[in-house]
Amino acid sequence: MTATRVLVLNSGSSSVKYQLLDMRDSSRLAVGLVERIGEETSRLKHTPLTGEAGSREREEPIADHEAALKAVAEELAADGLGLDSPELAAIGHRVVHGGLKFTTPTVIDDVVLAEIQRLVPVAPLHNPANITGIRTAQALRPDLPQVAVFDTAFHTTMPESAARYAMDVKTADEHRVRRYGFHGTSHAYVSRETAKLLGKAPEDVNVIVLHLGNGASASAVRGGKCVDTSMGLTPLEGLVMGTRSGDMDPAVIFHLARVGGMSIDEIDILLNKKSGLIGLCGDNDMREIRRRIDAGDEEAALAFDIYIHRLKKYIGAYYAVLGRVDAIAFTAGVGENAAPVREAAVAGLEELGLAVDGELNSVRSDEARLISPEYARVAVAVVPTDEELEIATQTYALVGDRNA
Repeated sequence: MTATRVLVLNSGSSSVKYQLLDMRDSSRLAVGLVERIGEETSRLKHTPLTGEAGSREREEPIADHEAALKAVAEELAADGLGLDSPELAAIGHRVVHGGLKFTTPTVIDDVVLAEIQRLVPVAPLHNPANITGIRTAQALRPDLPQVAVFDTAFHTTMPESAARYAMDVKTADEHRVRRYGFHGTSHAYVSRETAKLLGKAPEDVNVIVLHLGNGASASAVRGGKCVDTSMGLTPLEGLVMGTRSGDMDPAVIFHLARVGGMSIDEIDILLNKKSGLIGLCGDNDMREIRRRIDAGDEEAALAFDIYIHRLKKYIGAYYAVLGRVDAIAFTAGVGENAAPVREAAVAGLEELGLAVDGELNSVRSDEARLISPEYARVAVAVVPTDEELEIATQTYALVGDRNA
């Protein structure tokens, strides 16, 4: 039997997202989410996408990631899609931080796992959960190729001029301090799909990708390769996000410690979980912020203006980095669904060849599409991201069909 299926796992600290895909036509066979792992009541939502069955939900204690994946395996087996199927070619894992060592998808062995572990200090919130998911999957299917697809890999093509910070080189190298960038699978997928939308090859297109979700990042992609990105050593740098501050003077940290008496951990929580939009106006849902703006809420309006101001700065900066821009692509939850954000982000940038057609911009669609008028020199696009498909595609390209 031909092995063409790939299970994609995205393991968080208390959750596991998963999708099972058939790589013959990139179709989804099942999707699901386990959340609140380790809490008194956990929740598993499983949706088979073959046959007539609808979504199923389970609410029960799920103690750890091993129990979570066993529950996932049970749900898949109930639909005839079990992990023991000879049609399963590999399991692809999202791994947030691969440092400089991992520039491509990689089959996981003990050496690879040790290196992912070594990178925990620069990704303490993400890599430990990724490692747990990998080890659990290995225990369930030790015979199956397990592949790591790294968020940072797409950004390893940045030149040193973009990746290095202006600090003492010896200190930076000793502690691996540099710009790594994140959301790489999304930026890779969206930049390639944008080129396709323009009817061109990726190597012939320069794109600014704006991945705007609760976490947000921008990238400058020249000829299919990333040359700059907004997130840095961690996902805290760059754009204003749902709960993260993005760019700020690093001396703010010293000030809060010395004058405010805050600990490093308190400042970490402040900048990562209590800043950004939620810090500015108490909401990190762009839909609610827009509702408040329409109702005359000045606090929400200011938060929106700060969000857009930072976004415009990065558009302008990456326009300068690229020299020639063929398209700007909006993606992720806010980028794909918030028409006012897209309109505001390019307003006033007509001299750069940017414009949005109001009617096209207001259309809701799950399809990649252009929202710029025909006369615009630079295409403005909405391109739904598909990180799971990107992970599955990279995984299957690496392991191929073991039984072919």
